[in-house]
Amino acid sequence: MKCTVLLVAEKPSLSQSIAQILSNGKAHSRRSFLDVHEWSGSFRGQSAHFKMTSVMGHVMSIDFPPKYQNWETTDPASLFDAPTIKSESNPKAHVCKHLQQEARGCTHLVLWLDCDREGENICFEVIENTVKWMARVPGQQVFRARFSAISAPEITAAMEMLGEPNRCEALAVDARQELDLKCGVAFTRFQTRFFQGKYGNLDASVISYGPCQTPTLAFCVQRHQIMTAFQPEDFWSVRPHISKAGQRIDVEWGRGRLFDQGAAQLFQQLVKEARMMRCTSISSKEERRQRPHGLNTVEMLKIASSGLGMAPAQAMRTAEVLYTSGYLSYPRTESSAYPPGFDFQEVLDEMRRHPIWGDYAQHLMGTFTPPKGGNDVGDHPPITPIASATEAELGGGDTWRLYDYVARHFLGSLSPDCTFTRTTALLSAGQEVFSATGTSPKRPGFTAVMPWRAVEGEPLPPLQEGEALPITEVDLKQGKTSPPDYLTESELIGLMEKHGIGTDASIAVHINNICERNYVSIQAGRRVVPTELGITLVRGYQLIDQELCLPQVRAHVEKQIGLIAEGKAEKEAVVLHTLDQFAQKFRYFVTKIDRMDALFEASFSPLASSGKVLSKCGKCLRYMKLISVRPMRIYCPTCEEVLNLPQGGTVKLYKGLECPLDGYEIVLFSLSGPDGKTYALCPFCYNNPPFEGAHKVSGQGAGGKAGMPCTLCPHTGCPHSFMRMRVTACPECEEGTVVLDPVSGPKWRMDCNTCSFLIYLPETLHAVKLSKKRCQECESAMLRLDFKRGASPLPDGAADITACVVCNELVAKLCTAKHGRSYVNRRRGSGRRGRGRRGRGRGRDANPLLSFRDF
Repeated sequence: MKCTVLLVAEKPSLSQSIAQILSNGKAHSRRSFLDVHEWSGSFRGQSAHFKMTSVMGHVMSIDFPPKYQNWETTDPASLFDAPTIKSESNPKAHVCKHLQQEARGCTHLVLWLDCDREGENICFEVIENTVKWMARVPGQQVFRARFSAISAPEITAAMEMLGEPNRCEALAVDARQELDLKCGVAFTRFQTRFFQGKYGNLDASVISYGPCQTPTLAFCVQRHQIMTAFQPEDFWSVRPHISKAGQRIDVEWGRGRLFDQGAAQLFQQLVKEARMMRCTSISSKEERRQRPHGLNTVEMLKIASSGLGMAPAQAMRTAEVLYTSGYLSYPRTESSAYPPGFDFQEVLDEMRRHPIWGDYAQHLMGTFTPPKGGNDVGDHPPITPIASATEAELGGGDTWRLYDYVARHFLGSLSPDCTFTRTTALLSAGQEVFSATGTSPKRPGFTAVMPWRAVEGEPLPPLQEGEALPITEVDLKQGKTSPPDYLTESELIGLMEKHGIGTDASIAVHINNICERNYVSIQAGRRVVPTELGITLVRGYQLIDQELCLPQVRAHVEKQIGLIAEGKAEKEAVVLHTLDQFAQKFRYFVTKIDRMDALFEASFSPLASSGKVLSKCGKCLRYMKLISVRPMRIYCPTCEEVLNLPQGGTVKLYKGLECPLDGYEIVLFSLSGPDGKTYALCPFCYNNPPFEGAHKVSGQGAGGKAGMPCTLCPHTGCPHSFMRMRVTACPECEEGTVVLDPVSGPKWRMDCNTCSFLIYLPETLHAVKLSKKRCQECESAMLRLDFKRGASPLPDGAADITACVVCNELVAKLCTAKHGRSYVNRRRGSGRRGRGRRGRGRGRDANPLLSFRDF
């Protein structure tokens, strides 16, 4: 009997690589919603047809039901007990439909998701969307492949030793997702509404709280507090100058430093009067600098920041690209020790082909000893190079620099220790003791391939016990004690690992979050400097409930989640217990918010005194103020109402026109750049869409709230809604409508109201108006085009024409279509092509000089 096996990887690139390995390069590909690679072979003793495809990360995402989505009507305290739902993470990509479609008729499923907790969770998301549609056969139908690298030996071995997915690890991820969602959203909504309704210069779209994010920020603020509380003190140190054979010898005073200037001057005088410094003893000993352990994720992120100048998030993205391309092993691992039986020879054999360190790898092949020490936690081996690659092959930049470091680290871990001789001389003058130290390299060991780890320093000149050296000068060096500097990213990562904040996969995300929230900034030396907002937040937590920003709380939660993963605790019990604790903290936090508010009042400007007059309020008919700093919003001082606006652009009044629904004056929102779109919107309708089921723009208002511009409003009586401004259906997306931009002149154009597609009308136009006539061929609205004097392109030289820009070939040739900036978050190229599309397959970087008729 022939079986059909569906194999699912985590990313399309992995799917293709694994398929090529398993099929020996014989797989042929076809396109569904995602790529599918097919070949024939055998599976568990049966002839089989294989179909290899992928997902795009998590298939499902957790959120609250629509009833709880409204920030204004939902009490944040109710979110701790609110139900949650799982929906498709990226509905535009149709991943669920793709899996269900490909699963029909299949007899077996092999899961090739990343081998960590998140990968196990995605396994069960795939199972939910495949098994119900598969054919029923006796025996095991679902299998789990476990691998650590995209290499032929690793993939082949994984296929031969298939296991089962781990439900406990998947449930641990479900627990973390639910806890982070409910705790984070409850605090974030309350803080954002409270403080953005009172202060105008916060410079942050949301005032967020995160169970991992906030302790991460607290580390940075704690260092800042130490620095500001530090009181410097003056100190003095005696520094005599001596030399031998023209070589200066640096000496350190045995007393180190004194905080009494008079006493220091006394010792300076005693040393001066001695005039000679005598060597009382000299000793030498061999020391060694140990070779590195295997490279785990945390160590890679620390080195990427401190040594390569890369942000942790960028380093993780780069490592993932190298992994999916088959150059590195899996980059998310806690292990720094290789498992027994690891094939070092195989990796060295690959590395000896490299033009830079190939000879070094060749030398190691017969002489290396496996690395000692480190910690093998049983997840994945340390990060190692898999394939040899040159700088040209990787395209240089961060990709090459990270690969270069990982390869050298691996070779260094197999190399001998670095050995050197340290010589220490004790000297005395005026009964004061001094010391001098020198180093001499003996064997470079691993530093031959990792030169930045080489021992620095110079050897001492030859000295004899009892030898006297003349003192040429005696300085009294004055200094001040100084506080520690701001944390570097590398130091912050170390603190997060030490205190159990985040995982090897999420540490970079938490650091990136506090940067994007404007709680910290990255300054010279990749030091993490907290902003006024970040400092005020943490100080507020410390005044109300210090545990909200202490790492021990999150570490305790992570420990409980670990018990779920190990099958030692029930998910529901852990979630309920933890949510109850945070709910109590939330209620207490709300009652004491005035303590944090007092800090905000001292640091930020009141909303009433911020901004500039912009438009009239539809309720009180008085003027509202535009608050232009993040998050951009409009504030009515009379009604004390705050209305959010889209972010990332500019806002101005639109001819004093009013919304017929609520009387608020309409404003124009414009994104920056030559192709930035302009949208008319009613501030009140944007925050309170008047039509149930109306399309909304998500994630653009303060706090990520949904909004509705006039180009999405279905109101038939409003002259600014897309129903009245519609020209034609968008040729790029399924749901968009191309509308005339009434303020785009003199470079007149039309924009899609949902995607980034736009059409520039002829450059010689003076004015454009929407005609009431409709094209009899395509039913598009016709435009009245008035050309500049003497610049008419019409054959008869006419100054104006009423035409359909879709069907009129002369006008269509004068138009250009391209993609501009849009604040609607769409995913292009997924699903079926839009209406009017002719299958050209162009992406976002299409030629901007294409005629509208080419689509």
